[in-house]
Amino acid sequence: MKILVNEKTIRRNAKIGQYTTLGSLIILASGMGITFFYPTQVTYSFLALLIGFVSSQVGIYYGNRWGRRPRIDERITAALKGLTKDYTLYHYLTPVSHLLTGPGGIWVIEPYYQRGKIVYEKGKWKQKGGGLLMGYLKMFAQEGLGRPDIEIKADLENLSEYFKKNQVENQTPLEINAIMVFSDDRAELETEGSPIPVMKIDQMKEFIRKTAKQTPLTPEVQKQVEKLLPAEGIE
Repeated sequence: MKILVNEKTIRRNAKIGQYTTLGSLIILASGMGITFFYPTQVTYSFLALLIGFVSSQVGIYYGNRWGRRPRIDERITAALKGLTKDYTLYHYLTPVSHLLTGPGGIWVIEPYYQRGKIVYEKGKWKQKGGGLLMGYLKMFAQEGLGRPDIEIKADLENLSEYFKKNQVENQTPLEINAIMVFSDDRAELETEGSPIPVMKIDQMKEFIRKTAKQTPLTPEVQKQVEKLLPAEGIE
């Protein structure tokens, strides 16, 4: 498997995560200080705590993706190790963060970091259970699940538009797929009925191999895709 990575983006975003997290801690501490030492300055205290909280969420977002080792791109690469040389894995080089192309098709890989019970029911995604501890984690130490359906739809549309702009006229539109992978072993998945394949990150390679056997992407289409995507990484 060929692996292409935008190292420049990773370094930049890791720094953003570090500085934002540090800044949020300073702002939160200032807000608490105002509360204790200047109890009449409620407005300033509230603003500091609000800004600090928002900044902490930004720090968590960047930290999850680019600050922790192994980073999510490294986890994905390790999980797919062993795929044949016909596959190419792109990290932060295309309109989507993680893209795999090869005999198994074109796959937008959507990583999630949440733990606890992840449920898909009645067309909606939910993160259940955990009591007060999970509530604390969602607020201060962990990203919420959000709306995977909207996020994935946007990524598929962005990549599809990219291919359309770069394709030769009159060519058949490329079929693009998405897969949701959870990197935390403590995630409990109850996602039967999801229109998007959902699994733990270490199950991804076997899934891709099965897809290649059932609905393989032809070598001709693979070459077409490779011409539309970056040929090398960025240092």
